[in-house]
Amino acid sequence: MLSVRARIVVTILLVAALGLLASGAATYFVQRERALAGVDQALMRSVTDLKAVASRDKATTVDQLLRAAIQQSFPAQNESVLGIINGQAALVPAGTLSFRMDQQKALVHRFVAEADPTHVVIGTAKTTTATIRYIIVPVSVAGDPSSGLYVAGYDLDAVLGSIAGSFQIYAIVAAAALLLIGLVAWFVAGRLLRPLRLLGDAAARNSAKDLTQRIPVTGNDDISRLTVTINTMFDRLEQSFLAQRRLLDDVGHELKTPITIVRGHLELMEATQPADVEATRALAIDELDRMNELVAQISLLAESRGPGFVIRKWVDLDELTASTLAKVAALAPEREWLVEESASGEVELDIHRVTQAWLQLADNAAKYSTPGRTIRMGSSRSSGRVQDELRFWVRDDGPGIPALDQARVFDRFVRLDTPHHPDGSGLGLAIVFAIAQAHGGTVDLLSSSSGSTFTMRIPVSLAVDNEPVDDDPVDGSEHPHPSEKGSR
Repeated sequence: MLSVRARIVVTILLVAALGLLASGAATYFVQRERALAGVDQALMRSVTDLKAVASRDKATTVDQLLRAAIQQSFPAQNESVLGIINGQAALVPAGTLSFRMDQQKALVHRFVAEADPTHVVIGTAKTTTATIRYIIVPVSVAGDPSSGLYVAGYDLDAVLGSIAGSFQIYAIVAAAALLLIGLVAWFVAGRLLRPLRLLGDAAARNSAKDLTQRIPVTGNDDISRLTVTINTMFDRLEQSFLAQRRLLDDVGHELKTPITIVRGHLELMEATQPADVEATRALAIDELDRMNELVAQISLLAESRGPGFVIRKWVDLDELTASTLAKVAALAPEREWLVEESASGEVELDIHRVTQAWLQLADNAAKYSTPGRTIRMGSSRSSGRVQDELRFWVRDDGPGIPALDQARVFDRFVRLDTPHHPDGSGLGLAIVFAIAQAHGGTVDLLSSSSGSTFTMRIPVSLAVDNEPVDDDPVDGSEHPHPSEKGSR
């Protein structure tokens, strides 16, 4: 089977050959028709010349008139002239003729037979040596009973032979052009298909253990842009495989601890001691519950990257803020909760996912901030040039997060070493960021020694009824985060 490169070259050569053949054939037939028309025009001029001789030379006999006409004629290349008197070839020019018609008796007989005493006759005769285009002009003189014919003829084979020779030269040039086109097409096709061959080589070399192979990019054409796109795809695949590998490593590490705890207590348990059995049972159930929660959170993170994770519905922002406040008050009744601001209007978002993320931020604030202090939360909207933006925030007045740890609090399985650090999976903030990212948004963190503010930003469509509020509850600069996040 031919390669893609060979098929491209063959296709180009076929199209070029058809084009050259069509143009050559059209040129040949046009030139042929022009040559034939030129021959007929030259034959008709001989009639005019004969009339001019007859009017100028006052001949008294047919012989004198034909002789004068033939003597004053200058046959062109591939032309011959003949004078016939009373059916016999009688007169020819004295000079050298390209061909002789008087020596071919059958041709002379044909002229005599086709001649018309009152009209000029034009015809074509095929002889053993040539194809002759001829004109027969009847000649008569008053008072002379003789009949005469003035015949001029052209060798069409010789006339058209020069055109055929030109076409042969054209065919040679066309063949050389096709060869050149084939060489250039082979080179260009190889140049254009080289990134695809490199892609195949890179794909063959890449594996789950090594996705570092990339295709060199040269030029700025469509193939080069395709190469950039493919390299970008490899970048995404590499990041995806690295993220999966890191997730598996983290999961393995996190599951190892409860499994080790349960196994250790089971090995040391005294089966004959009911109290020991009950304590071990309670510990095993607690660890299994923790593993079950961990698996559920990991499953949620995996689902956040797929379609259907976010189901948007119209939501009233006032009701969303009020219902979330009621839930966080029940989540940590020992803390005082304060709504700083509540956005108005209706927007499209996934109320369950947003509520889940907002409650996670509130739970983090309750766990990590100073006990007994007020925790503030709120929602707002601001309008931008392209779209509106929703902000859901939770602000605490705890000890804050160290600057070096702020960039990694959204990483999976990250637990900060704080005085109030409780047990946890380390996936809470990762889930918050995943929910925000699934809505096309992000999560910002501003933290200092006087407290931390987590703000979930979600772009939404324009409001249905109320004007947007252009009040940002978060002061200071935003903190950028990596594209893949985790939790505090």
